Amino acid sequence: MSPRQPLLMDCDTGVDDALALLYLLRTPGVDLRAVTTVAGNTDAAQAARNALQVLELDGRTDIPVAQGADTTLRGDIPEYATHVHGDNGLGNVRLPEPTAPIAAPDAADLIIATAREAAGELAIVATAPLTNLALALEREPELPAMVRTLTVMGGAVHHPGNITPVAEANIGNDPEAAHRVLAAGWRDLTIVPLDVTMRERLTEELRQELLADGSPVARFAGEILDLYFAFHAKVAFPARGSACHDPLAAAIAAGEVTPLLAPELHVTVETGDGPARGALIADTRGIHLGYPPHPDANARVVLETDGTFPARLVERLCRRDGAR
Repeated sequence: MSPRQPLLMDCDTGVDDALALLYLLRTPGVDLRAVTTVAGNTDAAQAARNALQVLELDGRTDIPVAQGADTTLRGDIPEYATHVHGDNGLGNVRLPEPTAPIAAPDAADLIIATAREAAGELAIVATAPLTNLALALEREPELPAMVRTLTVMGGAVHHPGNITPVAEANIGNDPEAAHRVLAAGWRDLTIVPLDVTMRERLTEELRQELLADGSPVARFAGEILDLYFAFHAKVAFPARGSACHDPLAAAIAAGEVTPLLAPELHVTVETGDGPARGALIADTRGIHLGYPPHPDANARVVLETDGTFPARLVERLCRRDGAR
């Protein structure tokens, strides 16, 4: 039996982060070692509280959760996405107060400590602004060599942005942090942009499957998706449903989704104050040659998946695949 992959999730615990957390808890090949939170969908403290509640819902009070940055690297407070994720970040669905405390080290220190403990084998999946990782790099410049893989849900390559015409929220909410992290020289960096997450769609039929399952986890997942679906129906899709942002990135990090197209590209982030601020700049000039590896590639950028992951996510949350 292969050893389980040690993994840390850095998130801003909104609806899709919560689904990703539950997915990772129920993935047999993953050993979720720690969770760190940052301001984005909500403030970092609320995100930490949400993470503790979601972990406890599935009986996992043993996983440390550390609170991280509440402002960007340049001191801005992000514009929280309460219109997307609800006032509490979890679709306005209320869970019992967590019994486990927030971990004593802050998020950056917990990232570094977890990487050291995993001895070069840690996978990190970041589904939020990259401020915590940027701060961890300041404290431990060798972090990229200490981490096996970094998977970032963020950015848009050919797809429009979702907070500006060109910027996606996780990159656009702290462009300076994203620029620093993407340029840090990781051993294996994968970016999962809107190009693929907007095509992996959760539907109302799948939500009803979650609600009908009856288990606390599945019912909670179905309930938090209600508000999330309503937002997407107004701005993105012609019918109730949603993109599958963070769970898809988690599945790619866990090795359970194999991209159909993921060229090796050079990527950076626009940090100026003009209309392109926060844009992920990916050099896709090799598109007509079938995306040969870029000579200065620093990331694998996922541009196509097969579109079947949402159904597998629902199966996992309903435990119909025997994951636990």
